[in-house]
Amino acid sequence: MMTSTSNKKILTRDNMNPRILKAEYAVRGELAIRSEQIKTELAQGATFPFKKVVACNIGNPQALNQKPVTFFRQVASLVEYPDLLKDENAELTSKLYPSDAITRAKLLLKNIGSVGAYSHSQGIPLIRENVAKFISERDGYPSDPSKIFLTQGASAGVQLTLQMIVENSKVGIMIPIPQYPLYTATLAVLDAHPVPYYLDESKGWGLTTHELQRSYDEAAKNGIDTRALVIINPGNPTGQCLTESNMREIIEFAKKNRIILLADEVYQTNIYQPEERPFHSFKKVLKSMGPDYEGFEMISFHSISKGMIGECGRRGGYFECEGLDKSILEQIYKISSISLCPNVQGQIMVDLMVNPPKKGDPSYDQYQQEYDAIYKSLIKRALILEKTFNALEGCTCNSADGAMYLFPQIRLPRKAIEAAHAAKRTPDEFYCMAMLEATGVCVVAGSGFGQVDGTAHFRSTFLPQPELFDEFCSGIKAFHANFMDKYRD
Repeated sequence: MMTSTSNKKILTRDNMNPRILKAEYAVRGELAIRSEQIKTELAQGATFPFKKVVACNIGNPQALNQKPVTFFRQVASLVEYPDLLKDENAELTSKLYPSDAITRAKLLLKNIGSVGAYSHSQGIPLIRENVAKFISERDGYPSDPSKIFLTQGASAGVQLTLQMIVENSKVGIMIPIPQYPLYTATLAVLDAHPVPYYLDESKGWGLTTHELQRSYDEAAKNGIDTRALVIINPGNPTGQCLTESNMREIIEFAKKNRIILLADEVYQTNIYQPEERPFHSFKKVLKSMGPDYEGFEMISFHSISKGMIGECGRRGGYFECEGLDKSILEQIYKISSISLCPNVQGQIMVDLMVNPPKKGDPSYDQYQQEYDAIYKSLIKRALILEKTFNALEGCTCNSADGAMYLFPQIRLPRKAIEAAHAAKRTPDEFYCMAMLEATGVCVVAGSGFGQVDGTAHFRSTFLPQPELFDEFCSGIKAFHANFMDKYRD
């Protein structure tokens, strides 16, 4: 006869890995879950004060109807269905596809074989060579393909490198506050210490080495062995872009304190004030600092998910290792091999990102037109949303030098804060949930990114379609006015 215990689940919250329970990822947290529930309810005929949910909680451009780059999709489709490249289909294919897309697809297939086959664990050699060429042309300094690893988006590269760095539970990783929650979530799973340093909101989310040293020294006093410094540039969620002089100071700080620099540069083409705040890669700045910095240890990350490409679902990215010991590169390769290889369609999109059509190519004019249209529209939408937030009572918002987000501060009435506590939510979570229920706009509470105690923020993308932007902004204005009136002291 079966005992009652035989019906109990073997794996429960009480005996699962406790580090997983500690990990939190705000951009796909409670607000995102509720937004999906509302979508389902709307589809089933439920009535809300709005007709659709607008997902501003995550930088997912094509989910908000950003058009894919035509050339990229043409090449991807040919590689996916190579029968179109057979001689007997040549006439039809030449009518459907430009000649440079056909040529690129043939070259990729020659080096890949089939997108359904495993590739080299480090990534397809031809594509790594093209990434190295892209980096060399961007920075003016050589790049070595053997030190480049293709990955399932930049996130997988970040997770892999943090696994390599975290030796034990005493290891600390310096992260910005506010930060992208990938970092705190991964460190929680690894049982490592986040070592927070604060960006200065009053100075456009600026960063000083004085603050970096304060953070490092405080961690040392608490027995934390700080091994690496994460810099997100351009910033997520804050949108700031570092100056070259500031970057030199950061590198000097890292060298002095013997810590590895992890440069998250996935928004490097999302630069909206290029004359005032151009993007400089940390690789370029490092190499310009001369022989005293030979051997400086740094890993930099890039992705196909951002920029004007927005191919988030394909999961493609890379990281480049600078100054790492040869034995560490061997171990990174070993860990990469355990997953066999990054997905091949993601690798193909990396190749297209770093080697797009060039002037004179049949696809160049269309590519440049599409790219510029997305870029100019992002600049316009960023300015409109910034103006909208700054017009709200008790709200201030810094401009976005780059990335895809604004991170306004909201100063809520005492009664709203009390209502939030009664609902067992932080004030910014309470505000954001109220916004979702009233407008269908899903943003992320600032507490999910980290913020100065006593402040409240939220992060919003400026990715909604241009034709919806007026309605989107007016809905936020109306909600905020009603919210403030409801809880006015």
